[in-house]
Formats: sequence, structure tokens, C-alpha cells
Amino acid sequence: MEKILRIDHGAAFPGSDAERVLTGMEGLLRKSSDVLTAGALEGRDGFGWFDLPDTSPEGIYEEVSWLLGFDSVVQIGIGGSALGNIMLSRALCHPYYNELTRNERKGPRFYVADNADPEGTSAILDMIDPSGTAFIVASKSGATAETMANFLLFLDRHRRSGTGDPRDNFMVVTDPREGALRAFARETGCRSMTIPSSVGGRFSVLSPVGLLSAAAQGVDIDSLLLGASAMKERLARSDTIQENPACVMAAAAIWNFDQGRNMLAMMPYADRLESFSEWFCQLWGESLGKNSWGSTPVRALGAVDQHSQVQLYSQGPDDKLFLLLTPTSRKDLTMPEAGETSLKSLGYLSGKGLGSMLDLEAMSTAAALIKAGRPVLWSEVPVIDAYILGSLVFFFEYATALTGIAKGLNPFDQPGVEQGKRYTYGLMQRPGFDGDAAEAQEHFSLARRNTAAI
Repeated sequence: MEKILRIDHGAAFPGSDAERVLTGMEGLLRKSSDVLTAGALEGRDGFGWFDLPDTSPEGIYEEVSWLLGFDSVVQIGIGGSALGNIMLSRALCHPYYNELTRNERKGPRFYVADNADPEGTSAILDMIDPSGTAFIVASKSGATAETMANFLLFLDRHRRSGTGDPRDNFMVVTDPREGALRAFARETGCRSMTIPSSVGGRFSVLSPVGLLSAAAQGVDIDSLLLGASAMKERLARSDTIQENPACVMAAAAIWNFDQGRNMLAMMPYADRLESFSEWFCQLWGESLGKNSWGSTPVRALGAVDQHSQVQLYSQGPDDKLFLLLTPTSRKDLTMPEAGETSLKSLGYLSGKGLGSMLDLEAMSTAAALIKAGRPVLWSEVPVIDAYILGSLVFFFEYATALTGIAKGLNPFDQPGVEQGKRYTYGLMQRPGFDGDAAEAQEHFSLARRNTAAI
């Protein structure tokens, strides 16, 4: 059976025997795997993502037929309600999707309004006709300040354009029962879909949060879910932790943290996976940064960051575990022979493939890091398509949750994020958060002391 993902760990435990380390952690990881499986089977809060690969997308396709009638789709969300959408689009659609003609792209143009930056929101407003735009507003709580602020701005522009009722252009994806967005859907009769109550935002990309906009752009979401389901099944039947890449990744992260390496640098060698690293950074950082533990995620892109970061990685502080990810098959371009005498020194490139060169650069980076005594997980997938991307999504969700459980953490909450949200609510004068506003002002005043200015 074809391997959908392989992770080689021979260089992941510098100075120690890899198999001995894995054997020593086998009991902990088996127990953690059992806890993870039991939590999913029992439907515990936070474990709902485990069932998403096996959920029928039929309802999503019904809504996609509506989305295809528009010139543009704007996803309004932040964090898990935006990063996954960007990741799916950039991994599986043409990198200049919006610049293609409608016939070429087969779907509406796609924009994401995530940050509460007026310049970014204004730029989207400059590019769309509200009457010809569908707005997907995604927030599980229906209260996320940044999302709701952008929602109100787009809703107001839609109203002022005189194009009709919000139910003609708005779709909310939110909690099935509670929150402002659910109330808005009831009041206006606009379209709505639910985020399962047991699925957290950063684990929601395989729910309507991520699948709606992806399917509207022509992404094969059936294959995406099938790949995730295949990964779920393969992880469940791995006989030993050495054969289970999620266990290997968790073991490497935990062991290297104990050696003082409190960062995990993900470095894919494929432009299509650049945004995948950004999606992973939220997943890993928000799930595991708790109780003074946390392997800070760092995103890099090969070969671009060979020219900006590898100097630091190889000769700077030994505080990182590296995960290099590369496809074994990709589209290639053959470099021609230069006719000019001045370019004679470039003859070694003639006839070589550009993709083959990128593969060798990945190997070179791994070799340089290993020579410097830095830990490296070398990972490969056969191609980058919807099936493989779905398998990668589920794999990293599983590996993240497994690592958290093994460390005694709750990988599904985010108390640090909630504190910041409360301060924002207070400072924005939301009723009931007066004390949070005063506390935020008190703490922030420390940052404004002893000014240096020019």
C-alpha cells in the first residue's frame, strides 16, 4: 500500500539512539493514544474534529451551488476561521487564482477578511461589488471582536449598496444554538451552517468553516476528507510507535524540549505548503503553549529561507527541532542551455529540472543541519493534492493532540487567548467587562514607562 506520509527520525535525537528513546517513551505514548481514542469515542468536549473526516459533505455541496452564483466570496473570520481557508486555497488552487478569468477558475474570486486592519478591509471593499458577493461569516462563539467588526462593516456596505436583504448574500457558520450570529440568522433568515459544538476553531478546517469556501473554488473536498479518513485509519492500526509517525513526532518534540530545544521549525519545500505552515503554527502553538510548556512553532519555506534563516538554524543557538517536508513528485521545468558566453559558468544547470534542484536543496539543508548536530525530522509525501493535504491536516491535528495529552495538557482550550479577548472587550466598552478594562490599562501602563523616542 502506498505511503501517504513518511517521517524519518534517524537524526531527530542528536547524541542518543533514536530507537532507544522511542522505546523508552512507548508506554507514555500508547497510553496517550488510548486517551485520545477514548475521548473521541465518548464524544468529549474538544474531540469532535476526530469525526470530521467521516462526515458527509452533502449539505456543503447544497450551499456551494448557491456560492457559485456570485462573482466573489469573502470569508470573514480569524484564526481557525481563516487560516485553514487560506491554506486550502493556496495549496490546491492556482497561486494567482483571482487573476484568472471566470472560465479558467470555474468559481468566484476569493478573499479573506481576518485582521481588524482598516486598510486590509478597505482593500477588499475596493475589489468587490456587494451585490455580487457572498459573505461567509465564521465564528463559533459569534462574539469574536475582530470577526464581528468586519462583519458589521461588510453588512453595512451591503445595505448601503441597496442590493436587498442580508439573506440574499450572507451565510453564517457558527454554534448551532447560541451567539449573536445564530440570533442574526434567525432574525434575518440568512443561510447558516453549524460548527459542531465539540470542535474548536483551530481544529475546524474539515468542517463547513473550511470546506465551504474551498469547494466554491473547485477544491475536491471529497478527496480531502477521504485522505483525512485514510490517515485516521492508518494511525489507528500502527503496531509500534516506531511505525506511527504521529508518535515519532510527539516523542521528538517532547525529548528535544527536555534538551532545551523549545522551538519547532516547519520548513516545507513547496510553495503550495507555505500557508500550511502558518495554519500549523496556530494549531501547535495554541494547543500546547500552557503550564510553562510549549514548543514555539516557527515557519520557514525552502529554499527561500535557506537564504534568510538557515545561517541562524545551523550556527545559532541549538534551540530548535526541524521538520522538513517535501513532495517526492512535483511538476518540473527543465533549465535550458544559455547561449551567451558570459553565462558559460551556468552550464551545470543546463538540462536539470527546477523541481529536482529544489529536492536537492532540501537534502542539502537537512545535511547541513545534521552536520551541525541539530535535530531533523525528514518527512515526505508523494504529491500535493486534495487527498494528501487532507491526510496531512488530520495527521498534524492528531500529532498535536497526542503531544498535549502526553504532557498532561488540555490541547483543546486556550485560556491565554481568552484573557486577551476579555481585555479587548473591556477596552472596547462591551458591557460587563469594566474590570477587565481597568486591569488591562494597569498592566499596559508598565509598557509606557521610561520612554525613548526620536
